[in-house]
Amino acid sequence: MSGIRIILGTSIIMVLIGYLIIQFNPGLNLKSDSVADLNVVNNLQLSNNIEAEILINVSSIIVEDIVLGDPNAPVTIIEYASFTCPHCKNFHEGTFKKLKKNYIDEGKVKFILRDVFFDRYGLWAAMVARCDNSEKFYGIVEEIFRRQAEWTKGEEDIQIANNLRKIGLSIGMNSDTIDACLSDGDMAQALVNVYQKNADKDKISSTPSFIINGEKMKKSSYDEFVDKIEEHLKGY
Repeated sequence: MSGIRIILGTSIIMVLIGYLIIQFNPGLNLKSDSVADLNVVNNLQLSNNIEAEILINVSSIIVEDIVLGDPNAPVTIIEYASFTCPHCKNFHEGTFKKLKKNYIDEGKVKFILRDVFFDRYGLWAAMVARCDNSEKFYGIVEEIFRRQAEWTKGEEDIQIANNLRKIGLSIGMNSDTIDACLSDGDMAQALVNVYQKNADKDKISSTPSFIINGEKMKKSSYDEFVDKIEEHLKGY
């Protein structure tokens, strides 16, 4: 039975890979372009009418921000990150942990992670991260970043997809649930759409990028975060 499940899971992932390679290019023509060599700058320059593009590539799924911390916290930090970005990994393993301990857990800051897609691998990672439920989201995010060097290794797309599948299994996700998430073309399209819309609105050109209470940060060291957070906390 377990052997059949593994074969079925691999088959579903193979279907997804073929589907996404043909259909999904974040920011360009989703019907004809490859997603292998994307970057944010080219994406934004070539997508002159993102709203029109979203109307063409319709998904019935609404992708909502997932908040970490008190929803009523006076300070909101939004991070734009790619799961394949080494600098994003470094942020989550360093500065983010301090921010979580000293500000998020204390109810002073709420944190929102928004996806940026440099490549299809980042898209697949985002699909796994949102797979189970919002309560597990940031735990999955932490694990995907922690094991970035491990899961991004592979000579073929199927290896990358299976590496991500293993991460989901290792943190207690159900195998059938992971397979369903990785074969969900509507969710893939919805993630691409919301990425395009948010990145255009906030003029995102690199990762990680941060916005605090609507103000884009120029630097992102822990001390600079503290200065900006404390500035916004004045009066509360």
